[in-house]
Amino acid sequence: MPRPCSPTRPAGGSRARPWWLWCFTNGDLTYYLIDRCRGSPLLHKFFKRQFQGILVTDFWGAYHAICCMAKQKCIPHLLRDMLRVEKYAKAGHSWRRFAKKLRRLLRDAMRLSKHSQRSAADYESKRQRIHVRLQELLDRPWTDRKARRLVKRLRRHQNEMFTFLDHPEVPYDNNTAERGIRPAVIIRKNSYANRSEKGADMQAVRMSIFRTLKQRGHGPLTTIVSALRTYLVTGELPPLPEKVAANG
Repeated sequence: MPRPCSPTRPAGGSRARPWWLWCFTNGDLTYYLIDRCRGSPLLHKFFKRQFQGILVTDFWGAYHAICCMAKQKCIPHLLRDMLRVEKYAKAGHSWRRFAKKLRRLLRDAMRLSKHSQRSAADYESKRQRIHVRLQELLDRPWTDRKARRLVKRLRRHQNEMFTFLDHPEVPYDNNTAERGIRPAVIIRKNSYANRSEKGADMQAVRMSIFRTLKQRGHGPLTTIVSALRTYLVTGELPPLPEKVAANG
């Protein structure tokens, strides 16, 4: 689950160009990249082949370039975008009707995903109804300009809004990426970013290793020291250890 963040600035002479911190993560693996690119070329650099999984992201346009099994857009991001419209723009009657219907639809879908005790037939009926309600919302001729803009976005991602209803293991938010990128952002602030491209690459590699080891239940420092001792003896670094099995 990649997510671009605020720029980090490896110095390039007197004027440093903004670089971007990216985070790709799942339950037991995190990979960071620091790159000046914020678009699809960076994603092609990371995704060398078709991704055989489900990608959960926000609505940043660069993600359109990724070819994968399926995608899920972050619903809380959409809800926050709606709040910003109401906070900073004058919301008319048409917008209020549109926003009320969309919020109710999204919340009904999130509630449905949490009801594991429903019968299969009941769940399937309600899941199909969610898709029908979305189509009805998109087909309505909304007069409000902000509503039409959001409808255009929803049409583009119509098949990526409710993937979590078909795959129970998929979340409807990208909180995993948000949590994954937070420690890297803190490190960047404390270190005042980078001063060279080589330094940025080195930091991304180290952060990736440290974060992944912590996710897998290993102490980063002791694991790295052990790996270096192995390297001194064999001339090869061992692979990253597997995730520690939970007790019980």
